[in-house]
Amino acid sequence: MVAAGDFRNGVTFDMDGEVFQIIEFQHVKPGKGAAFVRTKIRNVISGGVTERTFNPSDKFPEAYIERKEMQYLYSDGELYYFMDMESYEQVPLDKDKLSDNFQFVKENEMVKVISYKGAVFGVEPPTFVELKVTHSEPAVKGDTVNNTLKPATLETGVTVKVPMFIEEGDLLKIDTRTGDYIERVKQ
Repeated sequence: MVAAGDFRNGVTFDMDGEVFQIIEFQHVKPGKGAAFVRTKIRNVISGGVTERTFNPSDKFPEAYIERKEMQYLYSDGELYYFMDMESYEQVPLDKDKLSDNFQFVKENEMVKVISYKGAVFGVEPPTFVELKVTHSEPAVKGDTVNNTLKPATLETGVTVKVPMFIEEGDLLKIDTRTGDYIERVKQ
């Protein structure tokens, strides 16, 4: 059991049959009245975020979220297949269980499949990935004076903004959380 007075960022708990994760918390001790805990919590299954206040003595069962490293194999229309590297079992997942940042993941890449009590509800891609540029317009002379960005299409089909000196065939490091270009990788 976890008491509301012990809430910290990242703590997961079960409330009313649903699993929530603390995004932000603040212990408030007003001059008058009892102390309380103001939180911003996310439903880990649906992704919805709500603000809620708790009495510090409220207790909730702790929810254990399992993050298992698996290899992304391929997609077959709406299904995406992942393989457990220990048992070699393949797990198909619907496209709706994947987050927007999954578009940066290429086949055979390792990801974390997130589940609660055996029910998979999401996939966490690696924080940084290296992807090759498949299409980028050449830089125009004179455009390099200021920090100008241009679109570049990567090998997974996603388009990101990159500096003017990036060319087709370059290998780029991308932050999957934001979709931002980090640096050009030496090949």
